[in-house]
Amino acid sequence: MERVLVIDDDVELCELVAEYLEPEGFDVDVADDGLEGVGRALAGDYAIIVLDVMLPGINGFEVLRRVRAKSRTPVLMLTARGADVDRIVGLELGADDYLPKPFNPRELVARIQAILRRTRGASSIDAQGSPSETITVGDVRLDTGARTAHRHDEAIDLTAAEFEMLAVLLAKAGRVVAREELAEAALGRPLAPLDRSVDMHISSLRKKLGYEVDGIERIKTVRGAGYVYTK
Repeated sequence: MERVLVIDDDVELCELVAEYLEPEGFDVDVADDGLEGVGRALAGDYAIIVLDVMLPGINGFEVLRRVRAKSRTPVLMLTARGADVDRIVGLELGADDYLPKPFNPRELVARIQAILRRTRGASSIDAQGSPSETITVGDVRLDTGARTAHRHDEAIDLTAAEFEMLAVLLAKAGRVVAREELAEAALGRPLAPLDRSVDMHISSLRKKLGYEVDGIERIKTVRGAGYVYTK
């Protein structure tokens, strides 16, 4: 059974999440405050962490910051509906995806499964010892086997979603990539109406890579179509 850590102080919600996840083959652990959550996250072998922003002790952002300093375990953040700033901050700190509260428990299960399909796929490729593919565009180099990214030979720390998104953009440099294609590649799920997660990941990539290269915008927005990486 895959282990899931839920860090949330809402007892009823945690019980509901466990009720939906356990029949799907997940073993659910719960931490009801931030400090306990950090300890469990770093001590346990979890497939994914479900993390609420609002927590007693230390908030979800600080939990994520401490976890990301030592672990790449996928994190799905729970945010207040309409709290765009929370989503942006969470993604910038290394969350893989977010889900606004209140949510349908079936949607939570679907998001978790989508993240795990993507991470399992990457692990399977690594385990098979498949040859690395290096994609180089301008000053950015991506090694898809080692899952490393460099700009001017300086390592760039990317989340799993950011890595997948950048790989697609670089592979199709000079061509427009639809937001829907980026969502499938980076999040493992279709893009829902009003879902801004792709745009937020693009914003984070721009910050990490630099907004311009040789005075030209690195990742251009093509209104109504998607994004294009400057070739």
